[in-house]
Amino acid sequence: MPEAKQTFESAMEAWQRYQDSPWGRLRYSLAEANLLRHLPALGAGPLRVLDLAGGDGGDAVRLAARGHHVTVVDYAPAMLDAARRRAAAAGVTELVTCVEADVTDLPAAVAGGGYDVVLCHNVLQYLSDAADALRAAAAPLRPGGLLSVVAFNRHSMPLGIAVRECDPAAALESLDRRRAETVTFGTTMTLYAAEEITAVLNASGFPRVAHYGIRSFCDYITDEERKHDPAFFADLERLEMAVTDRPPYPHTARLFQLVAARDGG
Repeated sequence: MPEAKQTFESAMEAWQRYQDSPWGRLRYSLAEANLLRHLPALGAGPLRVLDLAGGDGGDAVRLAARGHHVTVVDYAPAMLDAARRRAAAAGVTELVTCVEADVTDLPAAVAGGGYDVVLCHNVLQYLSDAADALRAAAAPLRPGGLLSVVAFNRHSMPLGIAVRECDPAAALESLDRRRAETVTFGTTMTLYAAEEITAVLNASGFPRVAHYGIRSFCDYITDEERKHDPAFFADLERLEMAVTDRPPYPHTARLFQLVAARDGG
């Protein structure tokens, strides 16, 4: 097997294991719940949703199951094939369209699509310029539409090091660090804080931005095995749902989610 293909398939397997893990499931259920708070303002629907770098449809199929039309854009054909299989298994094939493209170079039909909602989930940390990325993400959005951004929270890194690794010296050193390597996928990410991205959104025509936290407790619980217990997980999910928008928890959660309303609606 060619090395590049083997590497990608290994990454796909790791990604699928992550999605099935308790922390992966929380990432999707919390992001969906946060976004759903805002969808009624857009009308009865069904809505047109664009999922940038949507991978294998983890976010897209959830929204399609609610009756919305979702276009998934990703540059990896294998990911899009997985998204099609997921949509078929959920019985929403007709509501999910897959487009092979780079999110920074969208086809004209997508870029000018006038979508009601654009998802930019777990994209920013892999790009060097957040402002450019957000402008590209906002371009296909209609006036008054919603942009949902999910990214790793820079503020969570020192807390995670102090709690999970019991290393206050390393936590102190990491306070202002903006680059970090992921354990699961072995890639280097750029870390942002929600207030930085909110300022960029405000300056780009999004005057109203709601700030949520994803996994405010899960990633600081060191007993990984217990998270797989269904009763414990159910309690944990209820706790996470209760604090997703309750200060101060969004500021220290592992990920932040911003749901921004574009001006002009």
